[in-house]
Amino acid sequence: MRVIAGRARSLRLKTPEGMDTRPTTDRIKETLFNMIQGEIPGCIFIDLFAGSGGIGIEALSRGASHAYFVENAREAISCIQENLSFTKFSNDATLLKQEVFSALSMIHEKEADIIFMDPPYQAGYEEKVFRMLLSQPYVTERTLIILEAEIGRETGFLKEMGYEIVKVKNYKTNKHIFVRKEESA
Repeated sequence: MRVIAGRARSLRLKTPEGMDTRPTTDRIKETLFNMIQGEIPGCIFIDLFAGSGGIGIEALSRGASHAYFVENAREAISCIQENLSFTKFSNDATLLKQEVFSALSMIHEKEADIIFMDPPYQAGYEEKVFRMLLSQPYVTERTLIILEAEIGRETGFLKEMGYEIVKVKNYKTNKHIFVRKEESA
C-alpha cells in the first residue's frame, strides 16, 4: 500500500498483520480521492476505524490541513504512528487511541469537512456511528461522510435518520456511499 498523490506521493505505508484490517486497495483509494479531490485542500478530515491510517494520510498528502485518526487496535495504532512519522505528517494529525464511539466526542473542531469510515464488515456499527454523528456539533449539512461498506449493505436507515445519500460508487465487493445531513427546514 502506498500514498497515491501529493506531498508524500509513492511512499510505502505499513499495514497491520492479519485479517483484522482490510486496507483499501490503491486502485479504490485513487478512485475515491479523484472523486473528492476538490474538497481536500485545507479540509479537516476524520478517518474512523483508521486501520493503517492510509486514507487519512492520503488526505494529508493531498492538502488536508488536519486529520484525525480513530483506532483502538494496538497493532494498527502502531502502524498509524509509524506511517505518520515516515510521511512527516505527525504535526498535522491527531491520533485518538480509543474506540470510535467514545472518540467522536473528543473531536473539537468547528466543522469537519470530510469523515471517512470503514468499519468492520458484519459488525453492524454503521447505524450507531451515524446516529452519534447527528449529535456532534462539527457535523453540519456541509460535512461529507463517506462509508465504505460491503456491496450488499442496506442503507435505508440513513434516510430515516435524516441523511441524504449524495452518490454511491460500486466496486467488485464493496462500495463507497457519500452522505450529507439533510438541511434543516
